[in-house]
Amino acid sequence: MISRRQAVKNSAAVTGMLLAAGLLPHAAFAFNKAAFDAKTVAEVMKAMGGGAPTESKDVTLTAPDIAENGAVVPLGAATTLPNVKHILLLVEKNPNTLVASFDVSDAVEPNFLTRAKLGQTSDVYAVAITNDGKALFAKKEVKVTLGGCGG
Repeated sequence: MISRRQAVKNSAAVTGMLLAAGLLPHAAFAFNKAAFDAKTVAEVMKAMGGGAPTESKDVTLTAPDIAENGAVVPLGAATTLPNVKHILLLVEKNPNTLVASFDVSDAVEPNFLTRAKLGQTSDVYAVAITNDGKALFAKKEVKVTLGGCGG
């Protein structure tokens, strides 16, 4: 019977050999650094190749009205729009605005849930970017409290 430590060592060795041979896709390790370093919604949209965002009922944002613990705020984004290539979660007053970016294809249902850190009360955006560069969003203010006793 193989130990857990040996299994991890073997997995790391196999991954290293596959990387060295060029058999793992480099896209799996790629991300848009400019978008994640952006400080405003406009900078994120520019880095992701989207136009000026417009509000849409076809994009849904799931977020609490009041977050008792800003360190783990549950956020969700979904859309019913066709031809979506990216779904983004943005927190306007965070040091880095882009919280999450999801790549979408016809094989993926555009419905995502995650948790994010909110430093303070802020507007949160769910943005869907279509293949032709249109950006559509839903927005909600999330209040962050220390003990959940007010805003």
